[in-house]
Amino acid sequence: MKKVVLEFLTQLGENNTREWFQAHKGQYDESKKEVESFVNSAIPAIARFDDTVKFAEAKDCMFRIFRDVRFAKDKSPYKTNMGAWITQAGRKGTGPGYYIHIQPGGSFLSAGVYMPEPDQLKKMRSEIYYNVAEFNAIIADKALRKYCNGLQEIEKVKLAPRDFPKDFPEIELLKHKHYILTYPLRDEMVESDHLIDLIGMVFKAMYPFNVFLKRALTD
Repeated sequence: MKKVVLEFLTQLGENNTREWFQAHKGQYDESKKEVESFVNSAIPAIARFDDTVKFAEAKDCMFRIFRDVRFAKDKSPYKTNMGAWITQAGRKGTGPGYYIHIQPGGSFLSAGVYMPEPDQLKKMRSEIYYNVAEFNAIIADKALRKYCNGLQEIEKVKLAPRDFPKDFPEIELLKHKHYILTYPLRDEMVESDHLIDLIGMVFKAMYPFNVFLKRALTD
């Protein structure tokens, strides 16, 4: 990915105002076009092992840079990152997918389900409960462990979820509110000519995790 993207986002982080953004609209347009082109190149790399995304397009997967500040204490009008949620339905997809997050000093790749609806969360927890050995084998797989060390600890409930026994040996797995795997990217990796290849390898390693979650949501 070209340096212009991280350079623009760095400057935006230091000058997060509508006036500055409008004065540098050309840089934003160039950065957005670069990320869109990159995502369009990443989709075929993912489709090699997950053909459900083969018809996805970057324009349908990318998130807008404008923040919703209606209920936020931070009134900064723009996000200081660019991201794309790659699923069959683009960014509106609610099942397992692949997320590319570009941010100076904070880029990463993720797979799984983020912010599931309550019924989805219960289905995934149930699938793990009844197939915990299979789930543990997936997240302990050597190919996956090369890139991440288990589920991302984003948000968890303190007690055993309702309808599940408190004495379940793997109860910590059921306390997650999101089921996500994450691989961090250094800035030099984002700007590397080999980023597409890396994305293909990382998401291929995460693919069995998505398959498990998709089964939970479709059974």
